[in-house]
Amino acid sequence: MLLELKDMKTVFKTDRGEVTSVDGVSLRVGKGETIGIVGESGCGKSVTSLSIMRLLGKSGRIKEGEILFMGQDLAKLPEAELRLIRGGDIAMIFQEPMTSLNPVFTIGNQLTEAIQLHTDLRGKAAAGYAVQMLEKVGIPRPEAMMKSYPHSLSGGMRQRVMIAMALSCKPKLLIADEPTTALDVTIQAQILNLMKELREEMGASIMLITHDLGVIAEMADKVVVMYAGQVVEETDVFTLFEQPLHPYTQGLMKSIPHIEAEAEETLASIPGAVPPLTNMPKGCRFQPRCAFAAARCQAEAPALLPVQEGHDVRCWMAQEPEQWKVRKEEAV
Repeated sequence: MLLELKDMKTVFKTDRGEVTSVDGVSLRVGKGETIGIVGESGCGKSVTSLSIMRLLGKSGRIKEGEILFMGQDLAKLPEAELRLIRGGDIAMIFQEPMTSLNPVFTIGNQLTEAIQLHTDLRGKAAAGYAVQMLEKVGIPRPEAMMKSYPHSLSGGMRQRVMIAMALSCKPKLLIADEPTTALDVTIQAQILNLMKELREEMGASIMLITHDLGVIAEMADKVVVMYAGQVVEETDVFTLFEQPLHPYTQGLMKSIPHIEAEAEETLASIPGAVPPLTNMPKGCRFQPRCAFAAARCQAEAPALLPVQEGHDVRCWMAQEPEQWKVRKEEAV
C-alpha cells in the first residue's frame, strides 16, 4: 500500500477555540490507483490533502492519527525530511495555479528550481529537462514559455505548467485538488486526458479531489465521499454509481443533470447546507438534511462500517436494510 491514513484528525486554532476540520478520516491508496474524493465545499476534502502534505499553516495541526506513506508516518516526520518527500515522492496540483505560481519569477525559473531541488540535474541539464516537461504536457513553443511570467498565461496553460512541475520529479503520488475548476470543458478534457496518460506512463497513484462526479466517473478506480469532515461512503466507482447507499451520496447523484431528462423536469437538490465546524449536529452529521432520519440518527453517531465487501457506509439505515426499507417507504 502506497498511502494509508489511519483515523487522521486535523484541527485549527481560531478565536472561538480549537475546531476540528477533518475528523477520523481513514483511507488507502494503492500503487497505480486513482482514488477520487468528493463532497460539497466545506466537507474537508482539501484539508485532507493539505494534511497529507502538512501544509496547514501556523494555525493547523494533525492532532491524532497516522499518515503512512511507504511505511513512514508523515505526521511525525521532521520538517527537513518531509521537505524532501514533498514535491518529490508526493506532488500536488493546487486548485488555483495563479496563487501557486510566483508572479515575479518566470516559468523557467520556477520549474528549473523544482527540478534541481528534487533531482540530480543542474544548470543547462535541468533547464533542458524543464523544456521537455513543458512539451510533454502539450505547451506550444516550450522554449519561449520558459521566459514567460504566470500573468501572461491562460488558466489552462498555468494549470499545465503546474502539472509539468508536479510530474517533473516523477512522483509516486500525485494529489490533484480541483485541477479543472474554472477551466472550460475542452481544456478540462485535455487536462484529464493528460493526467491519465502520465499515470499510465509513470505508474503514479493519483488522489483526485473534486465536486464533479462526471470527472470521478471518468478518472477514478475507487471513490471516497466526505461530509462534514468525515468519510460517509467508500467503494469502487462502479458500485458507487450503480448502488449508492448513503442518503448524502444518493442526493449528490440525483443533483447531476442528465441529457435524457425532460425539459420541465426539476433538478433535485439536497436541502440545507454543510454544518459549520463550530456547531456540528448531534448524532449523524447529515441527519438535519436527511429525508430518512430516525430518532436513532439524532441520538447516536454511526460508525463507518462495511455493508458488503469493499463497500463501507456511515449510516444506520444502510447498515440495517430492513429499517432502511421501512424509512424509505415512509419518506415516499
